[in-house]
Amino acid sequence: MLDIELIRKQPDWLRQGLRKREMDTAVVDRVLALDERRRALLVEVETLKAQRNAVSKEIGAMQDAAAREEKIAATRGLGDQIAALDAELATVDAEYSDLMARLPNVPFDNVPAGGEANNQVIKEWGDKPEFNFEPQPHWDLGPQLGLINFEQGANLTGSRFYVLSGAGARLQRALIAWMLDLHIRQGYTEKYTPFLVRPETVFGAGQLPKFKDNLYKDYEEELYLLPTAEVSLTGLHMGEILDEARLPLRYTAYSPCFRREKMSAGRDVRGIKRGHQFDKVEMYKFTRPEESPAEFEAMIADAEATCQELGLPYRLLFKAAGDISEGAHISYDIEVWAAGCQEWLEVSSISLVGDFQGRRAGIRYRPQGEKGTRFVHTINGSGLGLPRTLIAVMENNQQADGTIRVPEVLRPWMGGVDVIRPEA
Repeated sequence: MLDIELIRKQPDWLRQGLRKREMDTAVVDRVLALDERRRALLVEVETLKAQRNAVSKEIGAMQDAAAREEKIAATRGLGDQIAALDAELATVDAEYSDLMARLPNVPFDNVPAGGEANNQVIKEWGDKPEFNFEPQPHWDLGPQLGLINFEQGANLTGSRFYVLSGAGARLQRALIAWMLDLHIRQGYTEKYTPFLVRPETVFGAGQLPKFKDNLYKDYEEELYLLPTAEVSLTGLHMGEILDEARLPLRYTAYSPCFRREKMSAGRDVRGIKRGHQFDKVEMYKFTRPEESPAEFEAMIADAEATCQELGLPYRLLFKAAGDISEGAHISYDIEVWAAGCQEWLEVSSISLVGDFQGRRAGIRYRPQGEKGTRFVHTINGSGLGLPRTLIAVMENNQQADGTIRVPEVLRPWMGGVDVIRPEA
């Protein structure tokens, strides 16, 4: 959420940010108009209420019955005015709050304008694997080895669901366990959070109200299934004033993620690239404003190291303003090469969010030597997202006989298995 005082002082700052995101700037004028009317109504209502209180005191002290009735009649008129203004204030405040909740963060000046087509590849690492045979995509390779069953997933739930079996399930579990341990070595504290959270928690992370239609919800209990562990990690300190000495806080967490994927309509959804349920390991930081740029760069390096240790060729994309998340000032994507699909697959998006989530979730800290508090900055990133990491591991490590070589770093979590062969 943005600071309304900053919008009042620098409306063109917000307009420029919206233009970079290719969004309509008319909302800025509407927000300012509602803000002005809201403040005027508050003053008017409080003035009338003060008048009514003063008249009520007068009535209490009056001895003349006729004069008292006259004053009471006048008070009724004030009450009607106050009721009418309160009703208008409620309407204005509801629209104002909704628009403020939907305003995205303002991209940094160096972020390219435009949409996905304006993303910039700024780094590539590793060599794409070469084969003396035609590499298979995972939607063929997985079923042949008994690792992925699409029919069972469809029978159990529907399209874009699948079942991992045997070494396939174990390989996914190995990736999750290994990544969590890697992030712990990188300085993160592991968290295991609920996979169902309250609406306030989802709002604090910036997923509501914008992505309401993309979330799965338990309507009886008014709880949402996690779309990402970023949501629950944001909510860990919702409404708190943190001790400055504890900052930065660095967390990592595994969670299943549930998204309706409505926005992926028309995209290539073959195999397990896009599903309504998937696993992910998240990295998350709470920092002071002055240290957030360095911590952001460190998180990018941590995500890159994850790809490097797995031996996955990847590229780093500097994302354009229209393609970054609603809450981000700046974002980088990591895409790994999948030799069977013959395409780059996004496995991580790392974002510096500034105080956008801290403001929404009410997370502050008290700087040493200052009387007041400040909002924390937050940073989030996947480290990495499944199942696309699983796809790349399978496709890049396939062998001519149809088996899959297990990356060395994962073998301890695979019980020492170095090659995945067809299930018996």
